[in-house]
Amino acid sequence: MHRYTRLLTAAALAATLTSALPGTADAQTGARPPASAAARTGAAAAAPAAIQRQQPCPQAVAFGERLKPVRPAHRAEPAYFQFEDHFDTFVIQLTDPAKIQHARDVLSGKEKNRIHVMGRIKKTQAPYNLRWNFHLIPDTIDFFDLAIEVCDASISYTNDHIDDACGAFLPGCFWCPWSSRLVAEVTAIGQPKRIARTRAYTA
Repeated sequence: MHRYTRLLTAAALAATLTSALPGTADAQTGARPPASAAARTGAAAAAPAAIQRQQPCPQAVAFGERLKPVRPAHRAEPAYFQFEDHFDTFVIQLTDPAKIQHARDVLSGKEKNRIHVMGRIKKTQAPYNLRWNFHLIPDTIDFFDLAIEVCDASISYTNDHIDDACGAFLPGCFWCPWSSRLVAEVTAIGQPKRIARTRAYTA
């Protein structure tokens, strides 16, 4: 991707995503709470002023709308699913009955399109995902077939650069590993449950 285009996309995505999240800048006034060093070096600060004045690209706006946190009307008992990229595994928690069913449909092979995992990261460990220094916030998790480039990163790369996340790297704290694929439903401590695994998947 051309460097100018990528900076514009990252800046637009960051503005679109963070405007809908608690504790972020107001979209009209620009008021912003104290920011961390990582946030101050985000895409908006890095991009030239001319880029910042551009209108958000339609793809970034549409993607940001899709990733806004949505609390389910009815919560189910938490279910846990393990996904992998080409090198590592990661565990997510789902409480939305529709998302839980979707994940199970992916594992059974019924769902063949929206099979990759995306969501908003939180920079803390979760008891069901202790190997990594971050986890996905359950209410923000969704599944996708295609996504924009600025939210793509492997599990280990995201963990190694977690201090830089939510700025120029993974703007808006949203993560969409393109190579992610569900492999099993697990217990809260990461042990496999008796449920069908995914069929062989080729990128």
